[in-house]
Formats: sequence, structure tokens, C-alpha cells
Amino acid sequence: MSLLVQKFGGTSVADPDRMRAVADYVARCRRRGDQVAMVVSAMGKETDELIHVASQISKQPNGREMDMLVTAGERKAIALMCMALGEFGVPAHSFTGSQAGFNTDGNHQNAKILEIKPFRIRETLESGIVPVIAGSQGVSPEKNVTFLGRGGSDTTAVALAKALGAESCELFTDVSGVFTADPRVVPRARKMSLISFDELLEMTATGCPKPAMRSVEVAHNHNVPLHIRSAFTWEPGTLVVDDTSQLAVENPMEQPIIRAVTHDLSESKITVADVPDKPGISATLFRALAEAGVNVDMIVQNVSERGNTDISFTVPSEDATRAHALVADEIIGRIGGHVVPLDPNIGKVSVIGAGMKSNPGVAALMFETMADNGINIEMISTSAIRISCVVDAERAEEAVQLLHTAYGLDS
Repeated sequence: MSLLVQKFGGTSVADPDRMRAVADYVARCRRRGDQVAMVVSAMGKETDELIHVASQISKQPNGREMDMLVTAGERKAIALMCMALGEFGVPAHSFTGSQAGFNTDGNHQNAKILEIKPFRIRETLESGIVPVIAGSQGVSPEKNVTFLGRGGSDTTAVALAKALGAESCELFTDVSGVFTADPRVVPRARKMSLISFDELLEMTATGCPKPAMRSVEVAHNHNVPLHIRSAFTWEPGTLVVDDTSQLAVENPMEQPIIRAVTHDLSESKITVADVPDKPGISATLFRALAEAGVNVDMIVQNVSERGNTDISFTVPSEDATRAHALVADEIIGRIGGHVVPLDPNIGKVSVIGAGMKSNPGVAALMFETMADNGINIEMISTSAIRISCVVDAERAEEAVQLLHTAYGLDS
């Protein structure tokens, strides 16, 4: 008998028919002898709808009340799921995040889990009852409801699997696993049966939308086995493993140097031109942005000419206007230079694979492919297993298709 934590996203429980399909699957898991703890997201687009309503009522909603509002979607979903399970003869009890023992910090809209005390969940499992836990929520030290942010249900499931000592954490979505590229952009993208944590972390950081990057980090740090799969086909999906050598042992044919090509259109570029090239300038610039809560991704500083230089960096587009104004209105007066107009029309294209550490020529092939097709590269950043380039947003998807073919991922 295995203990499984199964997370079902919004599309998986979007309507009564989907609820019944999920309940039927859980009932089958129980009949084969498995114990199941469920984590459920809000139905369909309900979280988006609640946020939209709030925006119509208040321009700057209070964080505490926003957390109370958006977590209502999960509470509704877990109650309905328990009713659906009951129709299939499966006893089930619903639990909010606080009832399940999720203690978080007090950072509303993006709370972090501090500890989990899953006493009631363990008791429920031992009683032969399926616990159905609301995803993406907990309780702060001040006893306020907190929201873990977008994708927080994945993190809830992984953290719960760790706390319970589950054999596996299964993240059910509307796709059948992790693909070599976005199948909507590259029709020949292939599902991977296995992937390493390091590679998946790089993928989620560079545009792969599922699973949530925070959940992969938690799983990696605590050695929680992940299985990303579809709640529409129930077929085996993608297993996430810690040891990359297992990939070659399990499936030697699935060992290209590059494992995936990702893209991200959610960033904008800010350039500070003609700043003095001396110690402390970058520290002043990026410390001020950090204190304003702006997350900086890629950074490029040009070669100094006559003692001055240019610094370009990317930030999430949702923060770009605010960050640009902060630099123009406050930071420039401290570091000198001037700010060029904000560039929102960029796309980040990345190639990822643990094999590039021991194979020369990966970067050269990427740059040659871009050059041969007239795609200009504006910025470059690398890690041990990733190369990312910033290009014009209009050509990002074309670049993904070309690179997917160039690295032999089509077949």
C-alpha cells in the first residue's frame, strides 16, 4: 500500500463532470490499496474572477482581505470534491489550509510556508477517510488567512507529501507531462518520461508554466518524488528524479545534450545609459530596486568608453513601469547617466540540458541558428545547464521552433 498526495489543478476540477471524473479516479486508487491525500485548487478560472471583481471595487485592495477573498475558491472546491467522492463510496473530509496545519509567514498574497503540523490529516488517513486539502493557503502567526500566490497549490501538495512521508506527489494538470517545448508553439514537441530536478528548475524559471517553480524547489530540497501527469487521460506522465545518471539508465534514447527549449514573454528591458564606470554604481542601482521589491533577472553591462558605460536589465513586465519610474525619478540622481525608454517588446529564449556541461559547441550552435535566420540577440546569460538569449518578442516563438530542430529534439 502506497501513500500518495494527489494535487488537482483548476482545469482538472473546473465543473461537476470534471469533479466526478477525479472522484472516480481516486476511488480506483483506493480500490487498488493506496492511501490518498488530495490537494485541490479553485475551480477553473475562479481565482481570476475573484481578483477581477476586487479590482472593480478597489484600486488597491487590502492584502489581508484579498487573501480572504481568493482562498474562498479553494474552500468551495474542496467541499464539492468531498461530495463527489461520497457519490463513489469514498468517505472524505475537507480541510482549509489552517485546519490542515499549514503555518505561514504574514506576507499576504505571497506567503511562505514556515511549518506544517498535519496531525488532523494523519488521523483522517488512519481512519480510512480521504482528506481533501485546500491548496495555496495557510494561516499566519497573527491567525490571519494567507495565500501562497499563483501556483501555490503545487507547493501545498509537495510540502504535504514531505510532511506525511508520502511515496509520491502527483501533480495533475491539463497536460500529460513536461515537454521539450511548449506544444502550442512547437507541434513536434515531445513529452519526456524522466527529467532531473535541476533541469526542471531551469525550465520553470525560464517560461515553462507547470509545475510552479516554488514547488520544484521544495521537492528538490526535501527529496520529494514528483510525477507530473494529466487528469484528462490518466496516462503516465513525467517523473522528476534527483540523479541525472538515472536518465541514461532508464531511457538511453532520451539523452540528448539539450533537453528542452523554453521561452518567456513576461519580461521588459530597462537600460541605464552613460553611467560612471566605477565601484558602487551597480550596487546602488540594484539595492534600490531590491528594496522596492523589484526582481531583476538578466543583467548586461557594456564595455566602458571614456569612463562611462551602459547597464541593461530585465524585470517582470508587471513591475516594469514602476521600476522604470523609480530609476528615472530617484536612482539616476544618485548614480548619474540617463534612462532610455522602457522596452516591453522582448522575449527570453532558453536552451536547457545537463549534457551541455561536458559538450562543447552548445552555445555556438544556438548563436549560429539565430544568426542564420536573422534573429538579433540583445542579451545573453548562462548557468551550468542553461543558455538564455533576449530577442525581439515577435521572433521568440520562431526562435524556439528553430532551436528545437537544431538540437535534434523534433524526432
